[in-house]
Amino acid sequence: MNSQEQVRLIKENTVDLIQEEELLRRVKKKGSLKVKFGVDPTSPDIHLGHSVVLLKLRCFQELGHKVVLLIGDFTAKVGDPSGRDITRKSLSTEEIRANARTYKEQAFKILDPEKTEVLYNSAWLSKMNFSRVLKLASHYTVARMLERDDFNERYRKKYPISLHEFLYPLMQAYDSVALKADIEIGGTDQKFNLLLGRQVQKSYGQAPQVIITMPILEGTDGVEKMSKSLGNYIGITESPLQMYGKLMSIPDNLVFRYFRLLTFLSKEEIQKKEEALSKGRVHPKEVKKDLAKRIVAFYYGESSAKIEEKRFEDVFKKGKVPGKLPFYYVRSCELKGDKIWIIKLLKLTHLARSGSEARRLIAQGGVRWDGRKIKDAELEFSLDNEHILQVGKRRFMKIIKL
Repeated sequence: MNSQEQVRLIKENTVDLIQEEELLRRVKKKGSLKVKFGVDPTSPDIHLGHSVVLLKLRCFQELGHKVVLLIGDFTAKVGDPSGRDITRKSLSTEEIRANARTYKEQAFKILDPEKTEVLYNSAWLSKMNFSRVLKLASHYTVARMLERDDFNERYRKKYPISLHEFLYPLMQAYDSVALKADIEIGGTDQKFNLLLGRQVQKSYGQAPQVIITMPILEGTDGVEKMSKSLGNYIGITESPLQMYGKLMSIPDNLVFRYFRLLTFLSKEEIQKKEEALSKGRVHPKEVKKDLAKRIVAFYYGESSAKIEEKRFEDVFKKGKVPGKLPFYYVRSCELKGDKIWIIKLLKLTHLARSGSEARRLIAQGGVRWDGRKIKDAELEFSLDNEHILQVGKRRFMKIIKL
């Protein structure tokens, strides 16, 4: 593949590419480029929102470039202040190691392990003495730091900003120096940090890296960015049933965005699907089923995707309870006496994000317990053996008392 065609493929679905001319020049001159993706292991699980960047990295690998998955085991001790209005809570070394191990395992569901170099930034950051830290800090001003949106907002509202938070983007930038990165990729929320990497590389006499930012993916609610804390996420290690069902629940206006960012379909193939839908040659549900099947097949194989399609149809059309269900173990500490409140159970199982949402679902007749519709939001259950909790037509949870 010639260099222009490579750059065209790399550029697809990106938000920023700084600078395209430099990327083309390096592809022509060097052939294989070093592509850096840094991640702080602050959470053990990867969802489809994280996969947007990982899938672009997979594209780089297939084009013959070298991907460096940089685990920020040192920077995680500070925590990325991007998008934060408060200082992040520090993680213990044990938490960081456990999260890094899980993150790496899950990332290899997308990345080719044979074409991925995994490094840890503690290898160089933990060895920096104070004079080297001072030298690094001298390459950027406080005024420029305060131009950053999150810092500016906190400063304006008189929220505290710890000095070590100013060091975080500098440490991330120094990672690019240590790696001699040709390209760094991240979400749009990382643009400040990535640009700082360019500046710091220049200060250390290196050619500045090319910057690529990828879109932030909306979650299943179609509004907020995909996030575990918001409950609108689809985890890449969720069961095929859960993954398929959640994908079928996304708003119709997100379907082609998910096709572009989460599948390997070409731009032309996606355009054909959009055209078929706009001309009424295909039903929106069939397009969504195709999306769900493709994503489940990527993570679990074609046979699992076909099984989940049939299982979903049985539940959606015929009202059957699927044979294989996710389950939740209710612990004794979650009980009040020997009973549990339906609102609490809906929140514990993440079938509702809040008490108000749980009450709304019940009021709309969307909650069933062992097949019986729940009408009273104050209802409490005694648990024995196994029970089936259902929300809507497609979401089921097996409840088991420990």
